Amino acid sequence: MNRRHELLELTRVRILLFLREPEAIFWVFVFPLVLAGVLGFAFRSKGVSPARVGLVAGPGVEELATALARDEHVEVVRFESAAEAAKKLARAALDVVLEPRASGEPRLAFDPVRPEGENARVRVLRALELQRSGGTGAPVALEPVSETGSRYVDFLFPGLLGMNLMGTGMWGIGFAIADVRRRKFLKRLLVTPMRRSSFFLSFILARGVFLAMELSVLGLFGRFVLGVPLRGSVAAFALVSLLGAFAFAGIGILTASRARTIEAVSGLMNLVMMPMWLGSGVFFSTERFPAAAQPFLRLLPLTALNDALRGVCLDGSPLVELGAPLALLVGWGVLAFVVALRIFRWE
Repeated sequence: MNRRHELLELTRVRILLFLREPEAIFWVFVFPLVLAGVLGFAFRSKGVSPARVGLVAGPGVEELATALARDEHVEVVRFESAAEAAKKLARAALDVVLEPRASGEPRLAFDPVRPEGENARVRVLRALELQRSGGTGAPVALEPVSETGSRYVDFLFPGLLGMNLMGTGMWGIGFAIADVRRRKFLKRLLVTPMRRSSFFLSFILARGVFLAMELSVLGLFGRFVLGVPLRGSVAAFALVSLLGAFAFAGIGILTASRARTIEAVSGLMNLVMMPMWLGSGVFFSTERFPAAAQPFLRLLPLTALNDALRGVCLDGSPLVELGAPLALLVGWGVLAFVVALRIFRWE
């Protein structure tokens, strides 16, 4: 065999071996396309993002609305109640809140920590300055948001906690299952009388043991270092976190039920979690997405977990008021667990 023929045969073998590995094909071709598509959609060029200004009903509100309409990069959202607008500001669904008052001096509430809030403040002041230069309008009373529960960090921390519960639940269990399969340990379990459900539940229960320590550390850090409030009960907070951990443990088991290698489970985990990283309201409100996407985002388990955690921490909502997101978490966990039982293979 000459050198040329030898090189061609070795190259052909390498190509065939590559094509026989679905995980390699996924990482080389599918995952980069998915990543580019998701990130391209999330960060696509749209020009200057409009500042969302909550405008509360009151005396002179129409004059304020007319002034704000002069700036094409200002999106006005009307509210009848100042309390409702303040809640939206605390949830990062608005950048600032402008409230007219009988004294003629409108009040502008904003979070100076958020770049979006500072940008919106400048735009509103510029629009109202143009109004005053025309002979109308009054100075604006600036009110930086500093009340606990209304700051951006108060909105952000429950989202980060939810993202952590998702990551540790899915990665911890998914990698563990993929690892025992890689080491051929599952084949040994095949000849034992052990049930699949017991095998899966052992991962979930082990996750629950570490969950208590995880929540204690993160909860104490958020409460005493960041000053994030816990207005609901500790029991409600623990139950919401437990249901969230259960949901993502089930999804992690389902994702790893057929993966044969660490590379395969890594790709699947990223594929499942990436839409939730971007669309479940971790860093900014889901209300900023197009209306057509809202129903789909509401069905994501991380969206439900974040909404429930914020309801307990920031609003003090009792569990009966969180029925919808909690039911969604239970549904995701049960469905994923049942499907994993059906498709799982020991080999």
